[in-house]
Amino acid sequence: MMCLHATEYGQHLTTVEKPPLLILHGLFGSNRNWHPIARFLSTDRRVYTLDLPNHGQSAHTDVMDYPYMAEQVRHFIEHEIYLKSEHSQTPVDIIGHSMGGKVAMWLALNYPQQVNKLVVVDIAPVTYQHDFDHVLDAFDNVPLSQLKSRQDADHYLAQQVSDKNLRQFLLQNLIHKEGQYQWRLNLHVIQASIKSITGFPQCTTIKPFKQRVLFVGGALSDYLSKENQQLTRKCFPRASFSMIKNAGHWLHAEQPELFKALIKPYLL
Repeated sequence: MMCLHATEYGQHLTTVEKPPLLILHGLFGSNRNWHPIARFLSTDRRVYTLDLPNHGQSAHTDVMDYPYMAEQVRHFIEHEIYLKSEHSQTPVDIIGHSMGGKVAMWLALNYPQQVNKLVVVDIAPVTYQHDFDHVLDAFDNVPLSQLKSRQDADHYLAQQVSDKNLRQFLLQNLIHKEGQYQWRLNLHVIQASIKSITGFPQCTTIKPFKQRVLFVGGALSDYLSKENQQLTRKCFPRASFSMIKNAGHWLHAEQPELFKALIKPYLL
């Protein structure tokens, strides 16, 4: 069992009454993407932002599906929170974005006793047709051994990805180590697992999650369409949906103040 890399917020608190909060990033992301939100939410609780397998500073693995990733998060809860804090066996709150939202949903469906409040960001428990080929091709298009700067990498990414904000997001995975640039992502395994990542295991045969779940979507995104909302309620019958105007899939970065205003009351 691997140990996921995490950043902890709220260590300065002397007394903590609220349950711990975990934040799980999306595909091609890392826990650093959630630093502003985590810092905002850590005024009265411990917050942990995790790097999921094959991302950030967590270990690279050969397996990357939702049962496996959810099991890694469950292991983190039991060994890094329950055993090392005052919150022994306390159900945790979770925010999960995109791929991280699917990890959180699978965890809640299979280990409901470990999940208190759940916020799922711009994703549903369904299979999507997005294949991310253009993003994976963009990574492959960057000649790492020839790079002299991050600007060089951006130049090569731009040949496949026109969206500057998306390129800046992807470039957060570029590190300089042992004299050359490299990607922190395990791109080989991500590419091999992309059908599992865009999919979701059959959940209609599993007992539905009884707690209320807040789904927050971007109005400019199609991930939480009306059809997907209906499908979501089969596994999460108490789901509620809030859409943020003028925001797409990365709504927490595009409209951070609106996002914080939506989730803060639910997490009280």
